[in-house]
Amino acid sequence: MDPSSASSTIPTVTQRDQWMVESQVFQIFQLFSSIPQTAQSLMLELQRDNHITYLTKSLSHLPPSFSVLDANRPWLCYWIIHSIALLGESLDYQIQHNAIDFLNRCQDPNGGYAGGPGQMPHLATTYAAVNALITLGGQKALASINRDKLYGFLRRMKQPNGGFRMHDEGEIDARACYTAISVASVLNILDDELIKNVGDYILSCQTYEGGIAGEPGAEAHGGYTFCGLAAMVLIGEVNRLDLPRLVDWVVFRQGKECGFQGRTNKLVDGCYSFWQGGAVALLQRLYSVVEEQLAEASQISPKSDGTSRNATCHFTHGGTGEPGFSDFKNIGYNFINEWRARDPLFHSIALQQYILLCSQEQEGGLRDKPGKRRDHYHTCYCLSGLSLCQYSWSKNPDSPPLPKVVLGPYSNLLEPIHPLYNIVLERYREAHEFFFVES
Repeated sequence: MDPSSASSTIPTVTQRDQWMVESQVFQIFQLFSSIPQTAQSLMLELQRDNHITYLTKSLSHLPPSFSVLDANRPWLCYWIIHSIALLGESLDYQIQHNAIDFLNRCQDPNGGYAGGPGQMPHLATTYAAVNALITLGGQKALASINRDKLYGFLRRMKQPNGGFRMHDEGEIDARACYTAISVASVLNILDDELIKNVGDYILSCQTYEGGIAGEPGAEAHGGYTFCGLAAMVLIGEVNRLDLPRLVDWVVFRQGKECGFQGRTNKLVDGCYSFWQGGAVALLQRLYSVVEEQLAEASQISPKSDGTSRNATCHFTHGGTGEPGFSDFKNIGYNFINEWRARDPLFHSIALQQYILLCSQEQEGGLRDKPGKRRDHYHTCYCLSGLSLCQYSWSKNPDSPPLPKVVLGPYSNLLEPIHPLYNIVLERYREAHEFFFVES
């Protein structure tokens, strides 16, 4: 026997892990297919009450093991509060008051939010804190955000190459670009200085595969792809990316398990229901730009740096398609209100099946995959992805989806989100009115 052929039959660690996950997932799917329809309906039911109990309890008390997340407390607030809002539930007054007070104590005197009181301000926890406060809603929560100081913090994090540092002397990556641009956009403090060269930096992160890496030269990744794509939409430069290649990369991340993987040849993970599903939801609304790029590519070979791309972002100027940045402050608002969605680019029913059968714990909370434990991070992003699936066929953001596109009972229906910010749509609109009127 040829030794080389013998060695090629030995599975790699990655292959063994993949086969194990497939086995766990397919056992669940086989069980589901073998039981009566009434039992199937029960398996597909979103355990709303149990999820709410799990989440609200976590706002009041977390076990000592969570001490390792001491620098991530605004994230815990966002994951939990956003999940509760997605489920259509509101918090009682005292819990809201306590959350606002805590997040205010995380706000640095010189701008931005830290992972906890007295810690260093950080772009990631700033994004989480702002999103949590917007989700809480109301005058007290929204007015607690010091936009002037926060703008100064964003300017200090801005780098000449267009990127942002996550914190003083911190890393520069696509995640930092998104969190800075997202916060500035939703708070109506985005300007030319913050936008300058951001598009150049993100463009340098798009890889040969089509996805977007955290930094130039790294591997395409679902989280960074969403961050880079959403940031490019918000600054009105999404047309500079190679969108057809990006579409190809993202849609092929949905695997046979029905969920999304975060990178090529990696395991499925429930959180990518939003990171990859969210990227697809954005691309679904950019179909006209994708089509223009495809038409251009059939006539002219695009330059590798993307400079030959002339397709325009139709959300930059209220749908006029004119290039430029004079109305970039309204892109987030126009993006959701000028609803131009076509049919989803991914299998939304299959993704709902993975979330409900493989990521959901019947006792409450959602998880990465079978065999993993529930946590607030995966609860947040699995529910966000589930919402995107349910509304993926909707032609109007305010129209409830048809029952046939909601897997399981119609009571599974969640609140719609703004796909650029991952904020419940109703809360986003309240914040938009507040911050634009305030200006």
